[in-house]
Amino acid sequence: MSAVVGQRVDRRKLLIGSASVVAAASFPLTMYGAAASIREFNLKAAPARLPIVGTPYPATNVWCYNGHIPGPELRIPQGQPVRITVENKLAEDTTVHWHGIRLPIAMDGVPGLTQPPIGPGQSFTYAFTPPDAGTFWYHPHANSLQQLGRGMAGALIVEESEPVAVDRDVLWMLTDWRLRSNTQIASGFGNPMDAAMSGRVGNTVTLNGAVSHGEPVRAGERIRLRLVNGALARIMALRFEGHRPVVVAIDGQPCDPHEVDGGRLLLGPAMRIDVMLDMQGEPGRRYRVVDDFYDGLAYRLTELVYEKRPPVRKQPLDAPITLPLNQVLEPDLATAERHELKLQGGMMGGGAMAGMGGMSGMGMPGMDHGASWAINGTSMTGDGHAGMPPLLALQQGRSHVLTMRNDTAWWHPMHLHGHSFRVLSRNSVPVPHRQWADTVLIPPKETVDIAFVADNPGDWMLHCHVADHQMSGMMTILRIA
Repeated sequence: MSAVVGQRVDRRKLLIGSASVVAAASFPLTMYGAAASIREFNLKAAPARLPIVGTPYPATNVWCYNGHIPGPELRIPQGQPVRITVENKLAEDTTVHWHGIRLPIAMDGVPGLTQPPIGPGQSFTYAFTPPDAGTFWYHPHANSLQQLGRGMAGALIVEESEPVAVDRDVLWMLTDWRLRSNTQIASGFGNPMDAAMSGRVGNTVTLNGAVSHGEPVRAGERIRLRLVNGALARIMALRFEGHRPVVVAIDGQPCDPHEVDGGRLLLGPAMRIDVMLDMQGEPGRRYRVVDDFYDGLAYRLTELVYEKRPPVRKQPLDAPITLPLNQVLEPDLATAERHELKLQGGMMGGGAMAGMGGMSGMGMPGMDHGASWAINGTSMTGDGHAGMPPLLALQQGRSHVLTMRNDTAWWHPMHLHGHSFRVLSRNSVPVPHRQWADTVLIPPKETVDIAFVADNPGDWMLHCHVADHQMSGMMTILRIA
């Protein structure tokens, strides 16, 4: 089975006005020496028609940036200020969230909370200086379920000050689609069953905007492979047949290089993993890359297709693979304030629907009418709006430990805006390899402890990055002041 998943594919039928705000970065350029020149980019959000499935199937009507899926790959050096002007050619409001970037609150892209939405025909200029090198991405935070689900996403790569010793630096942006038999996007965004269960998992997965039948490689080369899960809800577990990927960064932050147990790279929605991949296969052979997260639904994402030329080198490249650390403050666990967050709601194992506006009689105190999910008994629905009350008020400069308990029957990739956090433990077992993240995947009935220094003031969103879960209640605000 190929990357069109969920059902067997037949050859004839496929299952298918805001003002411009320019804010100074909250991280001074003096961290990196003299001020650098400003890098300018332009993004145009608009409908398009693109052949994401490929021949012989018709093109798909999508929404995207600059006429491409994914949107332009924005690459900038670490510490260089950027100005990115977003022009809205959609028939509805939009914004852009710069996922994983530690930036000023006014640049975070949450409509109503951090900026007015960008109306149809309007534009907005985002200005910030990324302090961290790593793999990040951008996507809408207005009507995000449809806008992201129709293709609006791209990668923002911040390059290290000193080049990393690899032969190639490669991005795989993975996207999940729910397509009809005519290759058009299925309607039904936000239906109650998706919202209360696993979210809108599609039947087709693309790599860099198209169903992939093979990715060319050459024996002996070393590739830095940047994996980005841009799906609405699909969790991925990638296995590289005949290869041993070494994880060197998670969510843009370097970690101790390591191979994962069983060679299975687990990527929840919005998560990123950088791996070093030494191509030790045979010239002329093909090696499968398989996603087998869902029981009984494994499929071939792509294949590593080796050129027939002789190897670049006989032995793996003799160069370090450890990435230079970013300047993220280490939390002081001895003095940290501690908080507990309970993730609640959803369709439960016994068939009851918690928090569905009284449909099951199990609505939780403080939950909005029609919400499916809650954090500590309170739901915040939608994409963000003015006046959202904070769940926690955190003192700036203090270290904080959040214990997140998943009391639901479903997986939740929990994303904190504007910060990177240290992943301390899972079910009280310490997490190895010095792992930092901005999105942590929490399995059902499990607990994760994270820690961070509240060094970035503002009202920051914390939410599940399964878009249906966020939109239907699993979202809250942490106020840092």
